[in-house]
Amino acid sequence: MKYSGSIEIEKPVELVTRLFTDPEGMKEYQDGFIKKELLSGREGNEGAISKMYYQYGKRDMILTETIVSNNLPDSFEATYHHKHMDNTFKCSLIELNENRTRYEYAYEYTRMSLIPRIMGILFPKMYRQQGEKWMKQFKEFVERQ
Repeated sequence: MKYSGSIEIEKPVELVTRLFTDPEGMKEYQDGFIKKELLSGREGNEGAISKMYYQYGKRDMILTETIVSNNLPDSFEATYHHKHMDNTFKCSLIELNENRTRYEYAYEYTRMSLIPRIMGILFPKMYRQQGEKWMKQFKEFVERQ
């Protein structure tokens, strides 16, 4: 399952890049985000591996992030592993003018266990809507700065 999109942010690309790479801000735009814990490598650099902790109601979720490449603002790619699924995330931050940035993104789910796969079949927009919600919340967070 793949999906992609873009959102325009009314702030300079330098600010958007800085806020995108700062894990402290994730609480502002990713529902349920608790913390990001570096396991190996240098934070934000190619090869860095981190655990990302989320809580949704009474459910906890832990993702393992591996940064494949970080050439921001031009490109960023990371893989995310959860016991029920794996996905790849790619994005670019494109300067439209000195105060406007286009955030282009693409997700690809490469492995899903039975329950997430069934959820994707029954509710095909579910994963896309969550990603779009986080992008909108990121835009709002950046534009408040």
